[in-house]
Amino acid sequence: MNHVYLKRLYAKRAELEAKLELHDARYCFGEEEVDDGTDSDLRQRLSEVSDEIAALENKAATPWR
Repeated sequence: MNHVYLKRLYAKRAELEAKLELHDARYCFGEEEVDDGTDSDLRQRLSEVSDEIAALENKAATPWR
């Protein structure tokens, strides 16, 4: 498994989580109006990255046969 690639995925997930938190905070404090496109896009990208990380971690945990 390419550990550098996995580290990049972890960083990308952290970045997307931070962007989503910022988007949610801005909405909660009324700084921006509801933008379902941005919110759903961030959540979709976060889900895709998390799924890819899980797949790589599961692959690494599987013994060679």
